[in-house]
Amino acid sequence: MITLFDFLALSGALFAIGLAGVFLNRKNVILLLMCVELLLLAANFNFIAFARFLNDISGQVFVFFILTVAAAEASIGLAIVVVLFRNRSSINVDDIDSLKH
Repeated sequence: MITLFDFLALSGALFAIGLAGVFLNRKNVILLLMCVELLLLAANFNFIAFARFLNDISGQVFVFFILTVAAAEASIGLAIVVVLFRNRSSINVDDIDSLKH
């Protein structure tokens, strides 16, 4: 039987990987966006685990809201990356640190 601690440990590991990716990666914008998605996935995993073990559906409702925000963040973030690549010919964070061209 899988316990709540197992789900929370997996969620904590996902969150730690995402957080480490955000802090350690300072070069690639796409990798930063992927790490933010991992952070949101860890939060979703917690909501689903608690909803399952508490027999309450409200955690699953929050997951739908987070998935909507994650989809909007991914689409807008990738659109910004495409525009920055067209203007600067690079997606490195160091190259796009100023708004001036």
